Amino acid sequence: MQTLGFIGLGAMGKPMSRNLLRAGFRLVVHNRSRAAVDELVAEGAAAAVSPRDVAARSEAVITMLPDSPDVEAAVAGPGGALEGARPGMLLIDMSTIAPASARRLAEEAARRGVEMLDAPVSGGDIGARDGTLTIMVGGSATALERARPILQALGKTITHIGGPGAGQVAKACNQVIVAATIEAVGEALVLATKAGVDPARVREALLGGFAWSRILEVHGQRALERRFSPGFKARLQLKDLMIALATGRECGVAMPATAVAAEMFKSLCASGGAEDDNSALMAHVARLAGLDWRG
Repeated sequence: MQTLGFIGLGAMGKPMSRNLLRAGFRLVVHNRSRAAVDELVAEGAAAAVSPRDVAARSEAVITMLPDSPDVEAAVAGPGGALEGARPGMLLIDMSTIAPASARRLAEEAARRGVEMLDAPVSGGDIGARDGTLTIMVGGSATALERARPILQALGKTITHIGGPGAGQVAKACNQVIVAATIEAVGEALVLATKAGVDPARVREALLGGFAWSRILEVHGQRALERRFSPGFKARLQLKDLMIALATGRECGVAMPATAVAAEMFKSLCASGGAEDDNSALMAHVARLAGLDWRG
């Protein structure tokens, strides 16, 4: 099996790396903090000292990092992956970053003979652990076919969206729907509670009708159990919404519901919930109504 590099061993990257090891890939890993590297080394991975070192020892490199500046530094900055890359290497960024950043990095990679895909994911930490992520891919079809055996170890749905940056546009669309739905589910369950009706019964009824959603199913249950540990952190949800809003401005798209959701996430983060799961927005809605759902 080919040797893969993996840069970024956070809540998503670490379980994704484990799935690649289970699938039989040789793995070279790098992370800013050492503890996650040591865990993966104990499970069979090799440690690298920098993104450049990762690329020099790998045939394909995956990045899974928090934001556009992090990816730009790890890929194209001093000591970045492109410094260690050989022509023909495949670079797969599975972070959620700005589409414009993804396009710039793909252009820089191409100048060095490296094929790059932007392949952000949906499915959260559960999908990362279970290898059931939904993967939205931007880049060339030939690069995707090279990457497909790798991506199949990480996700169950792999969709080629279009050229460079298209995967990140799809992820921005995903996050718009996720955030607005969390807000809506929170408002509905809080409304039921304040109206004197059992929110668990309301959720049960709604799951059988047209209001069903994965968020009502999973995050609605989290709200009922007052369980808001991450998961996908609220501050990262806010970051993704800001990317969506910026992309909307570039394209001349009015996004009022997204703007409201972003303001609610800003309020949640400012009130101490930045490190909580994004579902904690429902507890924030409850607090505004005079209820304590913090658990």
